[in-house]
Amino acid sequence: MPSLDLSNRRTLVTGASGFMGRNLTPLLKEAGAVVLAPSHAEYDLLDQAAVRRMFHDLRPEVVFHLAGLVGGILANRKSPADYSYQNLLMGTLMLHEAHRAGVSKYITLIGGCSYPALAPSPISEGELWNGYPQAESAPYSTAKKMAVVLAQAYRAQHGFDAVVLVPGNVYGPWDNFDLENSHVIPALIRKYHEAKLAGVDEIVAWGTGRPTRDFIFASDACAGIVKAAQVYSGPEIINISAGVAITIRELVETVAHAVGFKGQVRWDGTKPDGQMAKGFDVTRMREWLGFEATTPLREGIRRTYEWYLENPGAVKLKTAL
Repeated sequence: MPSLDLSNRRTLVTGASGFMGRNLTPLLKEAGAVVLAPSHAEYDLLDQAAVRRMFHDLRPEVVFHLAGLVGGILANRKSPADYSYQNLLMGTLMLHEAHRAGVSKYITLIGGCSYPALAPSPISEGELWNGYPQAESAPYSTAKKMAVVLAQAYRAQHGFDAVVLVPGNVYGPWDNFDLENSHVIPALIRKYHEAKLAGVDEIVAWGTGRPTRDFIFASDACAGIVKAAQVYSGPEIINISAGVAITIRELVETVAHAVGFKGQVRWDGTKPDGQMAKGFDVTRMREWLGFEATTPLREGIRRTYEWYLENPGAVKLKTAL
């Protein structure tokens, strides 16, 4: 399969100011790409005329579409129509107008939440259509996975080189540390940091700590995304993750150690554990991309916590213990 040299390529990144975008753009620049990172104020991606104008003005050769409406479970429950409509429309307009503008390579992402809620772990890419996603976020996650249908349809009819990738549970610098909307690692970092500052002796953790999850450091995930852009051209989706099962108990202990929390962690077994095993099959990533995540969890959490301490303005502390 032909490789793509990103050197001097005009490369459009939507959502460049977001979590994934801020981690991806430095790697694209290292690869020699000319990164184009327009803001929402310049081009509204929900307006087809604005999207078409963006492609006319910027003339990108390669597109990484990362922009989307993203939020936690509470936000998804409150505004399911917004999460469905905006992500479906953005994904559709971006892919269509990229094809219309003659873009040579288009890469977009969907989340692991797009897989069926009951998919067996580790989740392989072939499970995507074998059931319904978790109900709380299904309007969002089903809208996102329509990108797979669109990419395959435009490839089949027009030969358009559109690729869809599925990052696992990504964490790292520029993550969201708002306790109401953040994912587990940034939430734990903030919670244990605040507990350390407050001198709290004990924190209660839900469940038994036995469930397992698969986490990937943001720079690793983005390196995999760049590698896919460079070497892969095909209709099949590819998981981008560490492929390593970590128990929630081990995760909590690792965060507590990194933060320097000296208190006790008491596990409340009367609270639900949730899905006991959720990992990602990374066979395609290893065999098709020749890529492997290299950052150990302990190092990744340490680097994430260091970033958190160095960027106090990145989170507004709205809660107290």
